[in-house]
Parts: sequence; C-alpha cells; structure tokens
Amino acid sequence: MSRCEKCRFRAKYDHNPRSILGRFWKWHIGWCPGWRAYLKSLPDDKRQKIVEQYR
Repeated sequence: MSRCEKCRFRAKYDHNPRSILGRFWKWHIGWCPGWRAYLKSLPDDKRQKIVEQYR
C-alpha cells in the first residue's frame, strides 16, 4: 500500500475538503513528486477515477 493511499491529510480532505489540513493536502498534490509517482503506478481506470475525484 502506498503512503498516498493511507495519508492522514488525504483522509482529512475526504472527510472535509474545506478544512485547513484538507486544503493543505489539495495544494500539496499539485507539486508532490510522490503523488505523481503514485498516480503513474495505478491502472488507467483507477487513475482516471482518482484524478476526477481530486480535480
């Protein structure tokens, strides 16, 4: 399991996207090389679903 899958900040975003930690996580994924690597490691269908969810 990737660190991105079990990230506590991601869980905060999923629970309340407008929270400070949720907004920090959303900003963070815009430049994080780990997040990009995580997305590349996913199958195309799952990657597309996650991209749409966090767009």
